[in-house]
Amino acid sequence: MEFEERKKVKTQLNIAPLIDMVFLLLIFFMLSSHFVTQPGIKIVLPTAVTAKLYPEEDIIVSITKDGHLYLNDEKVNLHSLLTRLRSKLEAAKKKSVIIKADEKIDLGLAVKVMDIAKQAEAEGLVISTKQSTVNSP
Repeated sequence: MEFEERKKVKTQLNIAPLIDMVFLLLIFFMLSSHFVTQPGIKIVLPTAVTAKLYPEEDIIVSITKDGHLYLNDEKVNLHSLLTRLRSKLEAAKKKSVIIKADEKIDLGLAVKVMDIAKQAEAEGLVISTKQSTVNSP
């Protein structure tokens, strides 16, 4: 009896289109990643000769030169700052608030923010500065 030779079907996987697609995706993500900008708050800190380095804390109140308030990069107004700051302080381990204010702001606004921080029962209050490079008397 003769054995019939089975026909073998040869299957080949052509990966050239797959490589093309991966390459196009790679180019797309490389080009689009340059257009992603990190949001930030534009503040010019005042300088001080006696400035000390403090570790970055969780609770930061930023005041821009336009008078806008931010609580940990989240925009707030003066009226809602007390309730939001109080809830942040209740959840925090260290109950201190860092105030980062632009050097051109109205002093009255900074005093209001410090008063709100004390009303929210902050145990410590730090005003952020940058260290001066020139030692002036």
